[in-house]
Amino acid sequence: MSGRAQLMWDEAVTGYDFGPGHPMDPVRLALTRKLVGALGVDRELEIVAAKPAGESTLRLVHRDDYIEAVKAASADPAGADTSYGLGTLDDPAFAGMHEVSALIAGQSVAAAEAVWRGEALHAVNFTGGLHHAMPGAASGFCVYNDAALAIARLLELGVERVAYVDVDVHHGDGVQAAFWEDPRVLTISVHEHPRTLFPQSGWPQETGAGAGEGAAVNLPLPAGTGDAGWVRAFHAVVPELLADFRPQVLVSQHGADTHFEDPLAHLAVSLDAQRAVQLACHELAHEYADGKWVALGGGGYAVVDVVPRSWTHLVAIAAGRPVAPETVIPEGWRQEAYARTRELAPQRMTDGRWPVSWAPWEGGYDPADRLDQSVLATRRAAFPLRGLLP
Repeated sequence: MSGRAQLMWDEAVTGYDFGPGHPMDPVRLALTRKLVGALGVDRELEIVAAKPAGESTLRLVHRDDYIEAVKAASADPAGADTSYGLGTLDDPAFAGMHEVSALIAGQSVAAAEAVWRGEALHAVNFTGGLHHAMPGAASGFCVYNDAALAIARLLELGVERVAYVDVDVHHGDGVQAAFWEDPRVLTISVHEHPRTLFPQSGWPQETGAGAGEGAAVNLPLPAGTGDAGWVRAFHAVVPELLADFRPQVLVSQHGADTHFEDPLAHLAVSLDAQRAVQLACHELAHEYADGKWVALGGGGYAVVDVVPRSWTHLVAIAAGRPVAPETVIPEGWRQEAYARTRELAPQRMTDGRWPVSWAPWEGGYDPADRLDQSVLATRRAAFPLRGLLP
């Protein structure tokens, strides 16, 4: 097996562009790639530009009629069929939408293939993580669900157990829906509570159905949750489930929109806590999945201050060369970020909160604490279905 990690990147992914004023500004992708280079992280990686996902691959998750609707909207954006979630305020149609969405999906599918086949131990596609796309509809800035497609491809290759851990601020509803009745896929989503955030799903009681009952786990957190609570909640649920499930591959989604500066959500998590959970996912992959780790991006709308730093940390961790939080950001990158966005860029790879301190769940919980109530609700709903004590 190659010990080298792969970074999936093709400049053409920056064509995933819903237009001026849309929160999903592709500059966040370009700036992330340039920060990875400015810090020399890309010297530790194999950079791979994979082919777009073909229609037979897209059909592993998406319906034929939906794929045809995306292609039609891609050719004629003004005629997009809104019944498929296309041409809406969240998901405006744009020329070439099918091609660039398939390209992003292709990067995640190729990442999964490389990891499973032993061509790379870890693979990162920070342009992916488009976890809201449904089998038959676009949703929440997501056209094709690359995360679900990567998992479906792993199953097609004969993988028997895939764990999907989603720490985006929004519920990973599209991935959950794709594998709702499939016991081979354990989906775990840690997100802001559906009472206060799109897509208004991801309640603890959503645990899967049929043969997949107990294979969906949802941990909704109160608005305002900060570093100590967020990391505590992650460790109170995720490691125990992975230890029981023993995945052959870990796929994780690292939306950066949990950050306190993100304009679309209400958690209060720092870059340093995001880095702590990225490190935890890396360690969990080695502990329970023989190191086989596919890491994806996701949401994140503070496109200069947060996203490039968060995902550069993720890439560096996957490369086996974590970037120290106190690292100074090269002035050339800061100048480019300002030139492209007219936003002042941060000076260091930290929010000044490293190391992140948190109290382990094993030390006991406070039944009056809102965060602990959330964790307990999740454990009570999901753990007994897996034969685990709540």
